This record gives sequence, structure tokens and C-alpha cells, in this order.
Amino acid sequence: MIIVLKPLSPKEDIERVENMVKARGLDTHVIEGAEMTIIGCIGDTSRIDSKLFEVDPAVTKVMHVQEPYKLASRAFHPDDSIIDVSGVKVGGDNLALIAGPCSVESVDQVLEIAKAAKASGANMLRGGAFKPRTSPYSFQGLGLEGLDILCEAKAATGLPIVTELMSAEYLDVFNEKVDLIQIGARNMQNFDLLKQLGQVDRPILLKRGLNATYEEWLMSAEYIMASGNENVILCERGVRTFESYTRNTLDLQSIPVIQKLSHLPIIIDPSHAGGKWWLVEPMAKAAVAAGANGLMIEVHNNPEMALCDGSQSLKPAKYDALLKQVAEIAKVVGKTF
Repeated sequence: MIIVLKPLSPKEDIERVENMVKARGLDTHVIEGAEMTIIGCIGDTSRIDSKLFEVDPAVTKVMHVQEPYKLASRAFHPDDSIIDVSGVKVGGDNLALIAGPCSVESVDQVLEIAKAAKASGANMLRGGAFKPRTSPYSFQGLGLEGLDILCEAKAATGLPIVTELMSAEYLDVFNEKVDLIQIGARNMQNFDLLKQLGQVDRPILLKRGLNATYEEWLMSAEYIMASGNENVILCERGVRTFESYTRNTLDLQSIPVIQKLSHLPIIIDPSHAGGKWWLVEPMAKAAVAAGANGLMIEVHNNPEMALCDGSQSLKPAKYDALLKQVAEIAKVVGKTF
């Protein structure tokens, strides 16, 4: 249930209505927009008579939210959320450009890629220190050593770092060192982990599960937000379909759908979606044209020798050429980076 107050309602009116809600055993979430103030009622509202609030002179209307997710809902938060990742804005008219290798392999490798990506226009550095792999015999990442390498690259370039957390065991370390904590597709519904992410003060990049519906995806975001951390960025990385030619099927419809249902930013990972480097360019451009809030693209200086996912990685020169095209599309759709 949401309570819409009259435009420019004074603080005392907002507090009075808030107290009315809390007196009935509900929590409140206040959103003050440019044109209106909304009080979100969090808890079991099924037995609450909305007319109790409609009689207050400051209230314009009371509406029940049909979706099971509340904090992630556009109804609760009409304006786009802008998530600050160590100075980089994600959401609204801002275009986040995250680039880097699938796996951290060495100091020289990451530094070379980070410097090239930044020169091309990337504003965040990605790299896997801990790698979830389908096969237990595949390269699993360098672990904490890889995380230290990412921190070294950040110190050298100033780029905020993005890397995947697989276990709550390292939550404190990630909260200290990582600018944007990534939760991979396989952990999208690891609800115990999601709850713990609500206790950290770092933004969370939540990838869509391989078979997840939009509602399931947003409910996972709700777990994080309801636990106290509202800084969530969604990432579409392709879903599993009957098609086997590509690694996954990139759901570009998710961009307008999520932006209709939710205020949270949505970025696109065309690398994992297609699994082929030559698919990255057209899918990245299509995503920006469709209104995505950012791109996460794998870049490797020697993809033929990469320890992980070299086939879907762009060389720095190709990434540079792609961003020049992306910049032109971004101008048309009103995005900046």
C-alpha cells in the first residue's frame, strides 16, 4: 500500500501520516519526489482499511500495490534511482561502462586492460577473482590474490572495481575493498546471501538467473532492499532457451519491462549472453538504443590465451571502436558517460 500526499506537503504532515501508519504495526518508506511525496507502507496491509488514511487532509489518495515486490516497485518510487558507485552514477541519463577480463590472471594483464579500457571511455573495471565454473576442473580464479590485483589496478587508474562475491565468507573483505559487489546468475536466489548483502554499505549488481522471470528477479532485489541496502543495480546477461547456437538468449525486452515495473537501473552484459565476441558489438549497440543504463563487456588483451571465456572477449582496439559507436547512439537516446 502506498499513500500519496499532496504536493509540497510540510514535514509535520508527513510525520503525522507516518505515525498513523506505524501505529498500525507497519513500517514506512518515504520517497520525496519533485512533484509529490509518497509513503510506502511495508508489512501485511491486507487487513488495513485504506479509508483510515484517506480522511487525513494531507492525503491525496491511497493505493494498494499488487506486485509482491514493494521497495523495488516503480509505484513505491516513481523517479529513477541513481546509484552512486564510488563517484560513478548509474541510472537515469547516466551510462555505466564496465569493462575488463572475465578472470584476473596477473598484475600486468589487469593493468594493461584497465588502462586501455579507461582510455576508451570505460568508467568501471570488472574482473573475476572468484570464478563460478560449471566444471570443477576449470580455472576457479586467484581468490584473494586476484582481489588485491584489482585493488592495485584501481589505485593505478582510479576506476572503481566490480567483482563477483560467491560466499558470505568474504563479505567483510568485499565490503572493504570492492566498489560494486556482483552477485552472479547462479546466486540470484541464494536468499541467505541476499539478506546478508542488505547489511553492507556497498552497491550490489544483481545478475538475472538463467531461468528467472522478471518477478523472481525483482523479488531477489527486494530481499536485498528489505534487509537495508537499497543500492541495487540489475544486470541482464541472457536466459536459457531452446537455442544452443549462442551461449544464452539476450532478452532486450527486459530493458523497457524492468524500467516500467521498477525504478532500479538495468545494465546489459552482452558478453555472457552471446558467448561469441562478434555478437558483443551489435547487442551492445541494441541495448543502448533500447535505453539500458549501462554495459558490462569483457575485454582481454590476449583472448586466445585467456584462462576463462576468451571466445566472448573483445580486444582493447575493438572495445575502443565499439565505444565510439556507442557514444553516438547514447547521444540520440539522451545518455551520457
